Amino acid sequence: MKYKEIFMKRAIQLAKNGLGLTSPNPMVGCVIEKNGIVLSEGWHYKKKMYHAEFLAINNIKNKYLFFDCTLYVTLEPCVHFGETPPCVDLIIKKNIPRVVVGIQDPCHKVKGLGIKKLKKYGIEVIENVLIDQCRILNKRFFTFYEKKRPYIILKWAQSDDGFISSYTKKNHWISGIYARQLNHKWRSEEDGILVGRKTVLNDNPRLNVRKWFGKNPIRIFIDQKLSISNSSFILDGSQHTIVFTGINRENKKNIEYIQISFEKKIINQILNFLYKKKILSLIVEGGKKTLENFIKENVWDECRIFICNVLLKNGLKGPKITRGIKSHKKNLDEDQLIIYQFKN
Repeated sequence: MKYKEIFMKRAIQLAKNGLGLTSPNPMVGCVIEKNGIVLSEGWHYKKKMYHAEFLAINNIKNKYLFFDCTLYVTLEPCVHFGETPPCVDLIIKKNIPRVVVGIQDPCHKVKGLGIKKLKKYGIEVIENVLIDQCRILNKRFFTFYEKKRPYIILKWAQSDDGFISSYTKKNHWISGIYARQLNHKWRSEEDGILVGRKTVLNDNPRLNVRKWFGKNPIRIFIDQKLSISNSSFILDGSQHTIVFTGINRENKKNIEYIQISFEKKIINQILNFLYKKKILSLIVEGGKKTLENFIKENVWDECRIFICNVLLKNGLKGPKITRGIKSHKKNLDEDQLIIYQFKN
């Protein structure tokens, strides 16, 4: 099995093609190899479509090629009937003798059961190959099932002197064109995007991916008294929108009103609802109070901050990260991107 890490790396690479498209399913890649030669590959393209193992197996028309081959898959093969048949049953049917698994599935419907069934039918199973990389690949999926909430990404841009907005320059972009385009790419990769009421009032954001190709995230905002004008972009009905409010209001086209108690912890209520809706990931883009509430509650996983090559000299100071470890630093033209991971 000298090739196991090489082919698992390839399976991870394939799985990434599904970023932003597979939720609430995980991203999965599969490689079938024999004597060091790749026979077939596959990845999970999109939710409700066939899984990576199914695609890779069905690409092989000559059944004799399965003799003494090895199937590599980034996540434990499924064992239950969902929108597609169980991949474990297909592996058994094709008499594939060896399966290399990156990491065990955290979902209770699978969690070890797929591996157990493969072994029951005499298939050699090698587990936990590049386990850390396979976990990072599906960080959203693992957070959802282990913490019972979406994977949370905090994001904002601030000037070189630490301000996120100016008192005098309203609706003034401080980040450059590449940073803004990257931000829209990020939106296409996540299930939802959340902002507070003041951000909607001050910026009238669209919260879509107009600067990138991909799906729009579900727009989510907090408006206790439903004070946001119906003429705002966020209420135009062009994409699925969730409004958390203290008022009972009937839903309308693409807009879902969810009544919560503003006397209790708002973030917990929001995350509990999003978990029930199977929203695996969430970008929080502002404003300052909303971001600071997530930071204060220690409910975040990743923080992405653009440090922009501009001096505002006065205005609203950016949030301060606590319990974060700097994991990434990159220059984007004149801006700088810094990413922090939450430290338990």
